[in-house]
Amino acid sequence: MIIIGEKINSTLKTVRTAIEKYDAAAIQELAKKQYNIGASYIDVNAGELHEDEPERLAWLVNTIQDVLDVPFSIDSPNPKAIEAALKTNKNPKPIINSITDEKERYNAIVPLAAEYKTGIIALCMDDEGMPETVDGRIKIAERLVEKLTREGIPPGDIYIDPMIRPIGTGSHYGMVALETMRRIRAEIPEVHIVCGLSNISFGIPARKLMNRAFLVAAMTAGMDAAILDPLDKKLMSFVYATEALLGKDDYCMNYINKFREGEIEL
Repeated sequence: MIIIGEKINSTLKTVRTAIEKYDAAAIQELAKKQYNIGASYIDVNAGELHEDEPERLAWLVNTIQDVLDVPFSIDSPNPKAIEAALKTNKNPKPIINSITDEKERYNAIVPLAAEYKTGIIALCMDDEGMPETVDGRIKIAERLVEKLTREGIPPGDIYIDPMIRPIGTGSHYGMVALETMRRIRAEIPEVHIVCGLSNISFGIPARKLMNRAFLVAAMTAGMDAAILDPLDKKLMSFVYATEALLGKDDYCMNYINKFREGEIEL
């Protein structure tokens, strides 16, 4: 499972304050905690600081790479901010988070992915919005994969996000997301499937419980990457257990090792 640690996000009050104050120690500590618990990528987001987002996003990348050799998920819809971060990056191959099939956004960001040879998260959304149906999302996913591969981006560098809508706003949204994942895995097996896990629980109580339940269902449907909180030890325990149940952990060795290391929480 590819874990994209979500905690360095300017929508979080403490993180925004740290970015505003250029508090390198606080940012580095949060990055190290996520990496040490198992994050494959560190997501960096400075979007709440609109006026100087490019400078702040580049600062986040530079600050973290001073202490960790971990790839970044560069999280912004702003091409200038993404480019500033990519120019600063010296760590392993990053992911751009994200594009859609909206013409303006696609045309502005995809050249950066091609130039810097990054991975890219591609959302099932176009200029008409986010489709309500599975078929509508699959059509966008197929179109995005076709276009991106023509740009020279290998399928293995493409992360399709089926778009997770809060289950509290429509009881069918969980099943739409899961069926979209199943179809992508069956019809475009060479790409990754990713989502922002906590979107499913927005606006309802006991969000962590819902996130954990959806994680298991999504992994069973074919999801192999997630933007989530790796510091939620119980959530990560579900990752390890589900990998074992899905035959992705030979003889449960990773699960057993995590248990011995005290990383499994009941």
